[in-house]
Amino acid sequence: MIHRLILAAALSLGSLNLAHAQAAAAAPAVELAGVKYESTETVANTPLVLNGAGIRYKAIFKVYTAGLYLTKKANTPEAILATPGPKRVHIVMLRDINASELGKLFTRGMEENAPREEFSRSIPGTLALSDLFFEKKKLVAGDAFSVDWIPGTGTIIMINGKASTAPIKEPEFFTALLRIWLGKSPADSTLKDALMGKDPKAARTSN
Repeated sequence: MIHRLILAAALSLGSLNLAHAQAAAAAPAVELAGVKYESTETVANTPLVLNGAGIRYKAIFKVYTAGLYLTKKANTPEAILATPGPKRVHIVMLRDINASELGKLFTRGMEENAPREEFSRSIPGTLALSDLFFEKKKLVAGDAFSVDWIPGTGTIIMINGKASTAPIKEPEFFTALLRIWLGKSPADSTLKDALMGKDPKAARTSN
């Protein structure tokens, strides 16, 4: 019995190491405007791969970098939204911005891109996000926030590594949020391509 338990533990550890190795091989780390996105992240004890990363431009100005992590690579909006397991969007600000204004832009982007029923179900989370940005007042260059989707838990928003809201239960919220960048009217079409891993010029491979 003891030998069987040891064997089972070894196989489990081997499978976990293999999953991490496969994740690491799936995408190289990238560096954007001095911000490095590692090839893998772990969310809810699940290894995720960097699907893509890019820069959000407003006219000629760099506003923020964004990286998308999934359990496996996907290169269309439909495939990304359908990917099972945890997901993460990680954003790092490249310039100072009024946080409340950014919250309004996110809300507008969600409303413009999400189907009406989906957006309606995401309203509680949208209000929580707006309140969070309103309380934050200002985001400065270097500030980072992550939005994690964890099945069975919900969406967790972290600012500078600290959880800032209770989990938002509605799955429609995270889906609607992703549509800001992946929808039919994305915030930045170049960033949309980058998050889908389609634009190699958007990121420089990190050595």
